[in-house]
Amino acid sequence: MIDFVEGELCYITEESVTINVQGIGYRLFCAEPIQLVVGEHCRFFTHQHVREDAIQLYGFTTEEGRDLFRLLIQVTGIGPKSALAIVGQANPLQLVAAIQQENLAYLTQFPGVGKKTAQRILLDLKDKVKDWIAQYGELLQPAKMPTNPVMTNPIREAKEALLALGYGEQEILPWLQGTKWPDDVTVDQVIRSILQQLGKRSGR
Repeated sequence: MIDFVEGELCYITEESVTINVQGIGYRLFCAEPIQLVVGEHCRFFTHQHVREDAIQLYGFTTEEGRDLFRLLIQVTGIGPKSALAIVGQANPLQLVAAIQQENLAYLTQFPGVGKKTAQRILLDLKDKVKDWIAQYGELLQPAKMPTNPVMTNPIREAKEALLALGYGEQEILPWLQGTKWPDDVTVDQVIRSILQQLGKRSGR
């Protein structure tokens, strides 16, 4: 199995990159925004997927993204393309937290993930993501991510205020729970921050 590919970045397309490794070009299917330019030296962590008619490499800029992809393709009904799309759009910690909290609303926001598939993700991965957290949780944030994050009063009040303004719970929960708020954060600061993030996401 090819664990990673390291070399010169030759091509970037909407769905893949090509890496020159000592004169051999490896094409890796990617969904993450690639913050590199052609000609740069780079390393991609890979997953090798073998089918009857093809051998494909999927590339990731981080090990945690690659290993999250490997968890997702274990779920019945999720193939490599669907898993790649989820990993490319999701914040890894938010996705893992949503699985642990059985947050169907968060999971069904991804393309091709309906309620039945989301339920399957929860059933198949709720216990398996514990190993992922043990390996990467402290690496990605200063403190261990709790199994069931509890909202402090300012966060809870901000959530209620945003819901009253007409925002959907699945829109705001990823930002509320996925952001490391200071201990002295105020309700107003939380609301302003979430509105700014939602504005960037919608292009306003």
